[in-house]
Amino acid sequence: MNIAILGASSLIAKDLVCRMLCQGDHELKLFSRDTAALQQWLDTHKFAHKVSSLSYSEFNNGKYDAIINFVGVGDPSQIQALAGSILDITFQFDEMVLSYLARHPECKYIFLSSGAAYGSNFETPATSNSCATVEINNLSVQNWYGIAKLYSECRHRALSNLNIVDVRVFNYISRSQNLSARFLITDMLRAIRDDVVFKTGSEDLVRDYLHPDDFYALILAILASAKCNTAVDCYTKSPISKNELLRAMAEHFGLQYDITVGQQGVAATGSKTNYYSLNRKAAEFGYIAKLSSLEGIIQEATAMLERK
Repeated sequence: MNIAILGASSLIAKDLVCRMLCQGDHELKLFSRDTAALQQWLDTHKFAHKVSSLSYSEFNNGKYDAIINFVGVGDPSQIQALAGSILDITFQFDEMVLSYLARHPECKYIFLSSGAAYGSNFETPATSNSCATVEINNLSVQNWYGIAKLYSECRHRALSNLNIVDVRVFNYISRSQNLSARFLITDMLRAIRDDVVFKTGSEDLVRDYLHPDDFYALILAILASAKCNTAVDCYTKSPISKNELLRAMAEHFGLQYDITVGQQGVAATGSKTNYYSLNRKAAEFGYIAKLSSLEGIIQEATAMLERK
């Protein structure tokens, strides 16, 4: 299968590319803004003989069986910095793909969406019956990322004749993550690495950390599926609460932590108590999660801390 990957320099895209090149027989075309940096990454990982780094100006020259769109940001601090411009960025590249699909309707489009598309109401986890909520009269910088994803998904459902699957990622754990990113898990790992006390708020919360292997399995299942137009939520065998994670990180890695009153950390898309999904639509594609959040975290955190 000939697959174009947009936003190929992102963490989750690189993890997928590694697995596709090492375990699959797909022909990949990698597109990014900084082609030199991506080419250097390919050289470092000895992939340069298998695939090349391409600019977006070359996108329309190709013929693809599938397109996977990773364009966007993941780091909460970057989301805050981009503010409303994330709406234009998301639209620009989504429109580029939809224009291609208008000329090649047989092509499959996988769009990397987010749990943030549901909005900010996560008092309970998402389900197949959940509604997206937007505070239309009280919009702030925390809303733009989720609205950008929601708008793209709405456009995709309106184009019901096209083969489009939106994949909503909630949380992701990878040994390739930048430890300077402002996620709960990277904040913990920096504290372990630097041998300092991790300070966190007293509120408990629940997260579901997807491992790269499970993400790869889901993407393969979607690529192999029949034509459809839908959205799926990512999930593991089981999520994990912050308090459970604190105890596990202390037991496995010696994390020292101090629970204080109030909220700590960066909540770029709003504070979400139960940011995970019970929607099992992905199972209809044959996806079966292999790892729990805790299992994936222990695997990837061990590799990260050994490297550092």
